[in-house]
Amino acid sequence: MGFDRPYQLHKLIIPVLFTEQTKIEAMDRLVTDSFGPIDSRSEQIDFAFTHYYDAELGTPIFRVLYSLAELVNPTDLARFKHLSNDIEAQTARPDGRRTINLDPGLLSLSRVILATTKPSAHRIPIGLSMHAEITLLYRRGRFQALEWTYLDFSSHAYDDWFLSVRRRYHEQLKTLDPEINWRL
Repeated sequence: MGFDRPYQLHKLIIPVLFTEQTKIEAMDRLVTDSFGPIDSRSEQIDFAFTHYYDAELGTPIFRVLYSLAELVNPTDLARFKHLSNDIEAQTARPDGRRTINLDPGLLSLSRVILATTKPSAHRIPIGLSMHAEITLLYRRGRFQALEWTYLDFSSHAYDDWFLSVRRRYHEQLKTLDPEINWRL
């Protein structure tokens, strides 16, 4: 029989898509003001993996990923997705088209999870009309893509960043109360 235990805290990550009209410094402020202090930001990369967002966001599109300093309860992921949707709506153009795309997620020692509003066979409802999917699994010293993983996440463009954030997260876990951190 299993025992009720608190969930292990996770690292909140915020992948962001934006165009050149939005400066990276503005993105830093937006993420910090909305989600809290940042402890890591990936390099900005050209997002040329799909044209899905071109009409809405404009081109060229860039991707940057953030990790937040404070660990979070994984049950809050739906709330973070709602917050990101509110931010997208507040920063949208007058015609309603988004200027940025925020997809909050969670990093643990074993996986990366992303939140979404869109249901699909591989996505699990997490409350508040939101869904989540395991996007990457950590195996054999690296994060590995799954068949549904977004192309940019499966391209290895972020591998070093994810490994760095995972190391930082592991160090943070070691400082937690063993009652919360029982899985280490």
